[in-house]
Amino acid sequence: MPHPYIPNSAPEVRREMLDAIGVDSVEDLYRPIPSELRFKGRLPLEEGIPEEGRLRRHVEGILRRNTPTTDVLSFLGAGCYQHEVPAVCDEINRRGEFVTSYAGDVYGDHGRLQALWEFQDVFAELIEMDVVTTPNYDWSTAAAMCLRSSVMLTGRRRVLVPAALLLDRRLVFQDYLAHDVQVDEIPFDEATGLIDLAALRGAIGDDVAAVYVEYPNALGVIEHQAGEIVEIAHEHGAMAVVGADPSGLGVLASPGSLGADFAVGDLQPLGMHMSYGGGLSGYIGCRNDAEVIESLPVFIFAKTDTLEPGQHGFGYLNFDRTHYVKRGEGSQNGGTTTALWAITAAAYLGLHGPEGMRELGEGLLQRTRYAADRIGALPGVTAPRFSGASLKEFVVTYDAHDVASVDAALRERGIFGGKDLSVDFPSLGRSSLWAVTEVHTKDDIDRLVATLGEVLA
Repeated sequence: MPHPYIPNSAPEVRREMLDAIGVDSVEDLYRPIPSELRFKGRLPLEEGIPEEGRLRRHVEGILRRNTPTTDVLSFLGAGCYQHEVPAVCDEINRRGEFVTSYAGDVYGDHGRLQALWEFQDVFAELIEMDVVTTPNYDWSTAAAMCLRSSVMLTGRRRVLVPAALLLDRRLVFQDYLAHDVQVDEIPFDEATGLIDLAALRGAIGDDVAAVYVEYPNALGVIEHQAGEIVEIAHEHGAMAVVGADPSGLGVLASPGSLGADFAVGDLQPLGMHMSYGGGLSGYIGCRNDAEVIESLPVFIFAKTDTLEPGQHGFGYLNFDRTHYVKRGEGSQNGGTTTALWAITAAAYLGLHGPEGMRELGEGLLQRTRYAADRIGALPGVTAPRFSGASLKEFVVTYDAHDVASVDAALRERGIFGGKDLSVDFPSLGRSSLWAVTEVHTKDDIDRLVATLGEVLA
């Protein structure tokens, strides 16, 4: 039966839509999904709750089942991190003119377009690139878009990516590229965790559209060979897509200084709470080349002089490349929330400045080294697993203990351990990825070490 709140649920409208795409039934659309993954029967949905107060209590009860990282000592990371969030960031991103300004142009945006331009301006300085776009969904999406742009710009159909990638990033790359682009993985050195340069040189050729490299990589290792990798790509006419965690760019070389054609990453460390895995916002930077800019299916905001001396206007660029014009044929993944995080990141960077970002990076390096050394001193533990330098993550390997059982025992004692790498990197054995940030004090790390020693005894 048609439902008043479900669009296109009337039988005649549904039939017309199915005919337009050439299928007999809705079931035909779901056929590629394996049967064992599909839910059988009807969902056991409860009756609706019409009273707002009772509905609020019901939802809050569901949320209380979650254990937030703020209530325990957490060392989880792998793409979403518990960094300090200055109060000014929350104050800025909760302002009504930013939260509710979904659309609007020059005369009705309440300063949103200028704020987004200010983000582009300050972030371009951080990564040392000419152009920064409005953010999209996350780091993986940003990197995949730039690899796709490289294919468009070079006309080539092969890309090289590091084998040191978490599974979710591999899957996004597969989604964006695998139907018509060959994606080859370059192995990492088992001792250092760095990309095997000999393997890269052996794999690259004149059919490669782009080489992707990121620092730190998925194993927490700072890929200090990134500049050399960019040079190898350019020697063969390929483009270089460089991913960088912005929280380390106060102490690490910027993607622009390494010669990157595209810089990508995630803004989440810059003033965003973890928020159930949310708060992600992928950035893209590139050089000031019209062809390169127009290959990207994302917004850019521009500043221009007005007829009134000393005043400026702000508006959209690249509008025709986005789904706002292309609609169903659009390929970008972004929206209001990711733009809101851009404004948050601008506030964070403005508050810290170059000196503050340097201090942040130094603190991350120091805490991570201390934690890795203390954990590595425990019997039956190897930490860090790789000799390459780390910014804020490192791999821990147990000689005899199962990662899942260790993590469960730590949770019972009020600590979230690292991410189990058994699915992402089964070759690493009993290994997990631990994250240490500026929220962790020396006492926090010492408590972790003492508790982990107790669990492993």
